[in-house]
Amino acid sequence: MSPRGTRARRTRTSKRTIWLAAGAVVIAGTGVTAVAVGGGSEGGGGADEAARPAQAHTLALTGKDPKKRELPRTDTQLFSLVGVSWEDSADEFEGTAQIRTRGAEDGAWTDWRDLDFDIRAPETQEGDATGVRGASEPLWVGPSDAVEARVVAGGKETAVPDALRLDMIDPGETKGGKGKGKGKGETGKGQENGKGNGNENGKGNGKGNGKTPAEPGDSGTAAPDPSQSGGETEPSSAPEQSAGPSSEPTAEPGSPSEEPTAPEPSEEPTQDPTQEPTAEPSAPVPSEEPTAEPGGPSEEPTAPEPSEEPTQDPTQEPTAEPSAPAPSEEPTEEPTADPTTEPTAEPSAQPDPAESTTPAAPAAPAVVSRADWGADESLVADPSDYLDKVDAVFVHHTAGTNSYECADSPAIIRGILTYHVKSNGWNDIGYNFFVDKCGTVFEGRAGGTDKPVRGAHTYGFNGSSAGVSLLGDYENGGTPTAAAKQAIADISAWKLGLHGVDPEAKVTLTAAADTRVWKNGEKATLNTVSGHRDGFGTLCPGVALYSALPEIRRTAGASEYAG
Repeated sequence: MSPRGTRARRTRTSKRTIWLAAGAVVIAGTGVTAVAVGGGSEGGGGADEAARPAQAHTLALTGKDPKKRELPRTDTQLFSLVGVSWEDSADEFEGTAQIRTRGAEDGAWTDWRDLDFDIRAPETQEGDATGVRGASEPLWVGPSDAVEARVVAGGKETAVPDALRLDMIDPGETKGGKGKGKGKGETGKGQENGKGNGNENGKGNGKGNGKTPAEPGDSGTAAPDPSQSGGETEPSSAPEQSAGPSSEPTAEPGSPSEEPTAPEPSEEPTQDPTQEPTAEPSAPVPSEEPTAEPGGPSEEPTAPEPSEEPTQDPTQEPTAEPSAPAPSEEPTEEPTADPTTEPTAEPSAQPDPAESTTPAAPAAPAVVSRADWGADESLVADPSDYLDKVDAVFVHHTAGTNSYECADSPAIIRGILTYHVKSNGWNDIGYNFFVDKCGTVFEGRAGGTDKPVRGAHTYGFNGSSAGVSLLGDYENGGTPTAAAKQAIADISAWKLGLHGVDPEAKVTLTAAADTRVWKNGEKATLNTVSGHRDGFGTLCPGVALYSALPEIRRTAGASEYAG
């Protein structure tokens, strides 16, 4: 660990309140204090609650040995994500921290797993705010109810950091509950079937993103399907409406029951006010109108002139145009002239959807919003900060498990948000975007996906870049899926394209802090799509994902979203 130099902290006036609250509970036989940390509105909650807010729980890691901390197997409240944190974020931990957890469902203990220490507080006032702590990267372990830990100082340090503790996060549940998806993301098609928890089988709890309206397989997208299929059949539904407009049923805003009361005043001024009163003021018109109105289009075909009814001359046929010319001209003009003359708005509206879909590709890749993955916005105390320009994208991995299901992705991101705010003490989640192995893209830090929001992802370069993090560990055997690489390429191409930046180019950035790779103020020439390790001294985004970056850059350059 680096020497414990005190870092000057700027006092920031913040709306952030002290979140560390309450509830000291002594775990029997361990002498360890557990501190429950609530996220604001904590409902009393029964088991049948549709939603459960995320919560953070902590265990103080105390002991007499200044170089070592150990926590025996200890029962805890439910959690799914875990890490360690300490008092001063200026202390860079050098040593090892290992965790074992017990699954809440099967009661089995995992093997020892290492925690990574490549996370740094932002080099801005956000990182200097009161309450900001040093911390490890969070580790997703799935629903667990017991933990065992051991932390040993190493390197030049002879003691573990002050106020060391174990941070356990329960990501809670959103209204929709956990997704139903069972896909492992091998083919990575889940993002097409649902926003959020969708997977290859389309069984997520997702909100359809509209990219593949024919694919949805969940209740969340059931409603949009009829509307989209209706859009495809607009040309066929328009003639049905054109049959009505001949007798003006489409013009009536209400029900057919209102039309018989005053049909002639609405139709006679619109069609043939000059000829109707002279030829057939009373007898033919009342006889035809009641038949058309009560029965609708279904009764009109029973009339002697089914071909003439859809046209504009049902009244003129018996009067002015006796026999040959009218029947011969009317059927020929009906399919063509009727859509153009009677429903003037219909033909203009029909080509528009076709033209709007011919550009096909949306302006941006589909991104699951914070609302859809269940972000607790009450955690975010201060407004977002914005950059002048996004010059580069840094690619990360979360260094968690690779065995998650894509249905778990929203819960993992909720857990990271809670950890970054309640354990690290940051204002919001650090990354601008997340991608899971199914290729689904999620909105990260608040402020607008199309805006240059300043994140907290690459120490020293947060002031000129955006951060995209892939869920999973790609340093210890994990391999990014084709869908994940495509999604990273697309979101990077789009984000850079908003600022006129080529995703296959290079850029020179100025380091805003000492990053173990670059000195403060040093000019760094980097790829516009770089790995975290290019800017900061870390193994992130893992050897497998870092090796895939050349391919991702080429894919980004060819992406339909490239600017």
